[in-house]
Amino acid sequence: MTPEIYINSAKQISVQKPLSEEWFAEPILYNEQYVRAIDPDYKDFFTPNEARRLGKILKRALLVSRQAMAGNTPEAIITGTGLGCIENTEFFLKDLTFNGEELLKPTHFMNSTHNTISSLVAIDIHCHAYNSTYSHKSVSFENALLDAFLQIKSRKISNALVGAHDEMTPDYFTLLQRIGYFGNGNFAGETAVAMLLENEKNENSLCKIENIEIFYGNIENIELKFTQNIDYVMIGINGNSANDKIYFENCRKIFPDVPLLQYKNIFGESYTTSAFGIYAAAVCLQKSKIPEHLFFDKKNISQPKTPRNILIYNHFENKNHSFVRLSV
Repeated sequence: MTPEIYINSAKQISVQKPLSEEWFAEPILYNEQYVRAIDPDYKDFFTPNEARRLGKILKRALLVSRQAMAGNTPEAIITGTGLGCIENTEFFLKDLTFNGEELLKPTHFMNSTHNTISSLVAIDIHCHAYNSTYSHKSVSFENALLDAFLQIKSRKISNALVGAHDEMTPDYFTLLQRIGYFGNGNFAGETAVAMLLENEKNENSLCKIENIEIFYGNIENIELKFTQNIDYVMIGINGNSANDKIYFENCRKIFPDVPLLQYKNIFGESYTTSAFGIYAAAVCLQKSKIPEHLFFDKKNISQPKTPRNILIYNHFENKNHSFVRLSV
């Protein structure tokens, strides 16, 4: 018998109140397009020496990972990131541009790679187990989650710490804005999410992961294995008409009568923001309730169904499609 897989802990730092679930009842709403994450007071969690040598994304990743582990030692550390440590990369390249090859700061170079995040977490907890990083734009987190899912299912490991981490610098936001990535209502956010997956349920479990499927190409050629008995579909609509049109068309074909939920209206957009969709759905299942601000169609608020099965569907440019089914 293959083991079940549960999300037994999840922590976040985002544009909502960090390390908190206050977004569930009282979300912070934004009108501007460029929003950076709300950082906690790191003096409460790091020594001055640690804080000085770690950039924002590394502080966030290390903190949510420490808290999500809740005293456990993971048998695998798997990270999804679209941009990696982009701020440190920019610092290093700017120093290189303006100072030539003199007076370069080695810390910015050492902390500029994508796999720095997983490596830092492993070093911090003295974990010598499986360690991997996935960087596949908008399906980076789903690939990391699928890796952990398959390893636990095949009994290679019994638990895994899975993270999603991305930052949005002013320079990179400007570049994305120029090519039309932001506009028509969507706004940029930042991601720091860590989840502890285990093969046993406990009193703190949020939900069970039923299945994960990732596809590339035309969704009309896709045959999903789990479309029955779904209470809600959480989709990555963000206010951009071209992006949202794909969701509406595909959901009408595959889930014509299932209420739609949203999450980017409160967490914003990044390459790994899909982790917030899974995180938000998991919290809803744990609390047996859907907050009003997550409903896309407000007519479903008056007679809400108690959530027991939620499917999270995300796409990127109608090419990469991911489906993650969660249940109580």
